[in-house]
Amino acid sequence: MHPNTQFRGNRIPVGLVDLIPTGRYVTTVREKSQPQRPRPGAREKLLEASFVLIREKGYSATSVDELCAEAGVTKGAFFHHFRSKEALAVAAAHRWSEASRALFQRAPYHKHRDPLDRVLGYLDFRKELLKGEVAEFSCLAGTMVQEVYRTHAEIREACDASISGQAATLEADITEAMKLYGVRAKWSAQGLALHTQAVLQGAFILAKAKGGPDVAAASIDHLRRYIELLFKTGEH
Repeated sequence: MHPNTQFRGNRIPVGLVDLIPTGRYVTTVREKSQPQRPRPGAREKLLEASFVLIREKGYSATSVDELCAEAGVTKGAFFHHFRSKEALAVAAAHRWSEASRALFQRAPYHKHRDPLDRVLGYLDFRKELLKGEVAEFSCLAGTMVQEVYRTHAEIREACDASISGQAATLEADITEAMKLYGVRAKWSAQGLALHTQAVLQGAFILAKAKGGPDVAAASIDHLRRYIELLFKTGEH
C-alpha cells in the first residue's frame, strides 16, 4: 500500500463554493474578496425549499403549498416558474447536481498526487459531510428516486444523471490508480465508481432507519477498507 493513503483531514474550507447542499438551507459561503451574492429570486427560493422539504418529508408528502410557504413566495410565483411539482423536482435535481459538482471539484482531496489517495480522500470528504440531522446530509436525488422511479420517468432520469454524474467524477482516478498499482481485474473503474454511490446511498437509508449519522460513517469506513484491499491485493 502506498504510504500516503492515511486520512489527511479533508475539511471544507470557508469559501469553497457558493452553494453547499448539506445544511437545512443551502449554505452560502464566500471569500472576503468575492462580491455579495444577489438575493435569490422566487425560482431560486423554491429550489432551495425543495432541497429542504423533500429531504425531510419525501417527494410525495411535500405539497406545492408547503414549498411556497417554505420559500416565502406565492402560488402564482410557483406556477410562473414551474408548470408542476414534477417540473420543480427535475429542476431541483439538476440544480443539486450543479451545486454538488462545484463542491467536489474544489475539494482538497484533488491535491493528492497519488490517484488512490484521491479516491480514498473522496470517501473521507464524504464522511466529513455527515453533519447535523439526517435530512441535512442525505442526497436529494437518492431520496426522490426511491419514491418515483416507477411513476415519474423524467425525475428518475434527472436523479440518475445526478448520482451517475457523481460516480463519473471518480472514474479517472480509479483508472489511473489501477494502472499505477498494476491492478488487472474483472471489475471496471466505472463499476467501482458506481459501487461507491450504491454504498453511500445505502448508508443514507441506514442513517434514516437508525436516526443518526454513525451507521453511515461506519459504512463509509468499510467501503474505504474494501477499496484499500482491492488495490493492496491487486484483485488479479
